[in-house]
Amino acid sequence: MSFDEEWAQLREAAAARRSAMQLNSLPAEGGGGGGGNADLVVNRDELGAIGNDAYDLRVRLSKQGDHARPATFDAAIALTNGNFASGSAVLKVHDFWQTHLKTLLDSLAHISNHLDYTKAQHAKDDVKVEGDLAPISKLTEYMK
Repeated sequence: MSFDEEWAQLREAAAARRSAMQLNSLPAEGGGGGGGNADLVVNRDELGAIGNDAYDLRVRLSKQGDHARPATFDAAIALTNGNFASGSAVLKVHDFWQTHLKTLLDSLAHISNHLDYTKAQHAKDDVKVEGDLAPISKLTEYMK
């Protein structure tokens, strides 16, 4: 099969998927609201636990992940000073590890902070929704 034929087939398949795309919706008789079929459920306790685990992992990794750095650096310098070709390779491994360790630590901090923020934001949203609905509930009581 040539590239042009394969490309044409892929374009046709993508066009078919696009035309078949539909939005998710509730059945007409189901109405809106929570019920047992909610797609997204946020449990603040779970978010907090995951954020805490990410923070704990970051703390442990920042201590234990840096454990071999000084010895690796010293070995790289000693090998380089001894005119061993492997000295520069060990230094590259040292630098590579440091770069990726920092990236991983930053990612864990981002996860932890994001989950803490999400937990707090959901609490604020709940208070706002409750405040917005309170006047409507009073009106409903008066209308009865």
